Amino acid sequence: MTVRIVAFARIREIVGSGAFEWVAQDGATAGDILAALTTKFPQLGDLTRSIRFVHGGAFAGAATVVRDGDELGLLPPYGGG
Repeated sequence: MTVRIVAFARIREIVGSGAFEWVAQDGATAGDILAALTTKFPQLGDLTRSIRFVHGGAFAGAATVVRDGDELGLLPPYGGG
């Protein structure tokens, strides 16, 4: 299946693009996709515990199943006041 990954801030810098297509196995979760991305982009390793997912316009957990054609947003740690 093909998923559109939308990367923000530091994640975008690491992967070299704000949005790209990613091929994953059917039934993959957001966490599975992040693990695969970390294999390709080891610099993500330091951020993986803090990355938040956006799926279907809402925050999602690592166990969220992603389907063909879905969009998965990856947000790095952020703060503000």
